[in-house]
Amino acid sequence: MNTEKTRKSAAIRQKHDTFTLHLMLLPAVILVFIYHYIPIGGLVMAFQNYLPALGIMGSKWVGLKNFIFLFNMMEFPRALRNTVWIAGCKIVLGIVVPVIFALLLNEVRRRWLQRSIQTMIYLPHFISWILLAGILRDLLAPQSGLFNTVITNIGGNAIYFLGDNRYFPWVLILSEIWKEFGYGTIVYLAALTAIDPTFYEVAYVDGANRWQQLIHITLPGIAPMIVLMTTLSIGNILNGGFDQIFNLYAPVVYETGDILDTLLYRLGLVSMQFSVSTAAGMMKSIVALILITTSYRIAYKTTGYRVL
Repeated sequence: MNTEKTRKSAAIRQKHDTFTLHLMLLPAVILVFIYHYIPIGGLVMAFQNYLPALGIMGSKWVGLKNFIFLFNMMEFPRALRNTVWIAGCKIVLGIVVPVIFALLLNEVRRRWLQRSIQTMIYLPHFISWILLAGILRDLLAPQSGLFNTVITNIGGNAIYFLGDNRYFPWVLILSEIWKEFGYGTIVYLAALTAIDPTFYEVAYVDGANRWQQLIHITLPGIAPMIVLMTTLSIGNILNGGFDQIFNLYAPVVYETGDILDTLLYRLGLVSMQFSVSTAAGMMKSIVALILITTSYRIAYKTTGYRVL
């Protein structure tokens, strides 16, 4: 009898704890519903000649006309090409640089020094792009910027980094890597700590040097994490980084710096072509959904990762 009462009491307590946790999640769920699910209804604008005065219910239905207009725009293929190039480089370097730095940082034997370096490289992650864009504009200024001062002092010509189509994409890519590689380094350092130290001891006894231990133990040990992070990044191939580019670009670098998100901004909020911008956003979302689904499936097949 007492056992039955204890079991019922435990079940009631568990339900109460679960309800409390769900109640804590309620505000976040409401916000997600308001800002992510309700706007899905606005996708119907992609098939209309939307006029704010008439609203969604009163605007004329035009079928796929907005999509045809979008694909015939000169700016769209350029923005798509720039997006894939910039985002692709960010993804590749965003994997390579943190892995290399994590391997180097793992060799630092003084823990206080390792943690100090780790903290310093992680801090830029918390700097907003609005603030960082101002810093970059000062550093890369053609006349008074630090970089151009060094270039001219060694006999070179000043470079307009933010106004030259040759250099602007690399400014975006490298500044993004500098800002975010510290965050990725933490992930790979955590993966390194999971490697059994016994492997290194056995390898040392067998005469393996540091390089051989790196090739045959360390890299295979973190390979599942590298594969996982790479596959999960595939879904971001159409996200070139709106916050960063919007705060740095100008019409003079549209040729190599304009991406889908900035094009959507100009179409929807500047030119007020709401239907065309909705069509472009819908197409991007569909492609992103396919890529994310594929990447998660690859991650599950290769590393066993799954979203519960």
